[in-house]
Amino acid sequence: MGSESAFSTLNLDADIMRAIDDMGFEEPSPIQSKSIPPLLEGRDLIGQAQTGTGKTAAFAIPILQRIERYSGTPQALVLTPTRELAIQVSEEISRLGRYKSTRVLPIYGGQPIARQIRTLKRGVDVVVGTPGRILDHIRRRTLRFDQLRMLVLDEADEMLDMGFIDDIRTILQETPSERQTLLFSATMPQPIVRLAGQYMHDPVRIAIRPEQVSAPDIEQVYYEVRPHERFEALCRIIDSEAVGRAIIFCRTKRGVDELTEQLRVRGYPADSIHGDLDQRQRDRVMSSFRSGDTELLVATDVAARGVDVEQVTHVINWDIPTDPESYVHRIGRTGRAGRTGTAMTLIHPKENRLLKAMERAVKARIKRRPIPTLADVAERQRGIVRERLLQALQDDRLKSYRGLIEELAEEYDSIDVGAAALVLLLDSAGNAGGPSPKDEEFEDTGAEDGMVRFFINVGRRQNVGPAQIVRSIAEDTGISGALVGKIDILDNFSFVEVPRHTAAEVWRAMRNSRIGGDTVSFEPAKPARKNGSF
Repeated sequence: MGSESAFSTLNLDADIMRAIDDMGFEEPSPIQSKSIPPLLEGRDLIGQAQTGTGKTAAFAIPILQRIERYSGTPQALVLTPTRELAIQVSEEISRLGRYKSTRVLPIYGGQPIARQIRTLKRGVDVVVGTPGRILDHIRRRTLRFDQLRMLVLDEADEMLDMGFIDDIRTILQETPSERQTLLFSATMPQPIVRLAGQYMHDPVRIAIRPEQVSAPDIEQVYYEVRPHERFEALCRIIDSEAVGRAIIFCRTKRGVDELTEQLRVRGYPADSIHGDLDQRQRDRVMSSFRSGDTELLVATDVAARGVDVEQVTHVINWDIPTDPESYVHRIGRTGRAGRTGTAMTLIHPKENRLLKAMERAVKARIKRRPIPTLADVAERQRGIVRERLLQALQDDRLKSYRGLIEELAEEYDSIDVGAAALVLLLDSAGNAGGPSPKDEEFEDTGAEDGMVRFFINVGRRQNVGPAQIVRSIAEDTGISGALVGKIDILDNFSFVEVPRHTAAEVWRAMRNSRIGGDTVSFEPAKPARKNGSF
């Protein structure tokens, strides 16, 4: 097998080689090929590498090779910054150690500690956990490290950022001084350097440069937008791109919450993840994102650490990060497992200096793109309809309708017959009802070029706001909320503009619809009404 020939020079146990083959590893990654040999010799090691480089296997394989079977007490400890990363690391060690019957226990907050204590009493070989919960067990004397042989600090810089440095020092002091210590970190801030100097013995140093982490299959682009244009630009970007599943990064928790709410108002399947979520909420969000029910995950940098979802098609930087390392980490969430990906960044014109720093970090030019126009969004939607039609052409049920179409084609132009069928399809998709409006009904409504202005007989006194109008149009018609244009809210009525090519569909769908609990009248506006609104 390919994996056997590639890993065979490492002289690994047959049980580990068998597991490697099962997992489909073809050859060691750079961090694995550089780290595993010195670790098997018992050397301490400092590895500078990003998430996604294969570093978990780089320390998991030596752990499995060096620990004894069935000792009953932990021989290896892996510290991680987050619960999710602890689970992922423990699962990978378990997969690699399946034929050695290695007992691995993830320990983290949010899980009943009594259950963890019972498992520890039964005996485990490897413990993977977050510093806070590990320290809790140490204080309870339910976790002892008398037989500990290896200790791994994974994502050390993130643990530093999350305030775990003192906890880590306390844990290190509870472990045997002759242990083998491994430290992996994307960056090397001074507190981490000092920690390594104090607790490690002549470590081997390995660095995987950021440009090796930034996969060539990640297309990197940026959009220059002013603050008041930012959200509208984001919506147009999402609707004009083939965004399957995306992570949108914000600098702050408040920014995450605000952007998530704005996206939901526009009808996007979005959810948020940041440090204020408890474990149950985090599990729900990640489960929904992995299943595809949530397409847009809005996150802070720290909360996204350990988020490893292979099918992420896009990463979008709502806020440009303030340091290049964070940028490299963010864009590494896409283009994984041999897939292509796109990284997009929204910047203010004054942030070009930061953009240049990101380019230096990845040693690549980040290309500028213009903000998509409404016409671009409409073209994308037409493309989606075309894809649906192509799928329908492969449907076996098509044969039963061929006779009807042939009859109509004898009397009408075949292209007109196809267009009529498409109108019926779109009407059905949008739950449209009522007669088809004539084009002249949309003339002279007082809207901007390419738009149609509608009158709605509810306003401020009915507690109606722009968000309710956008949500109602998006839900009732199926068109993107990003297509909705200017909205004017007055005391007793409102106006809203939509692109002309959607006007007929919107009018049919919105007749007798409800906004804010009230059934509304929704009609093309007249110039006199427009004048009266200013």
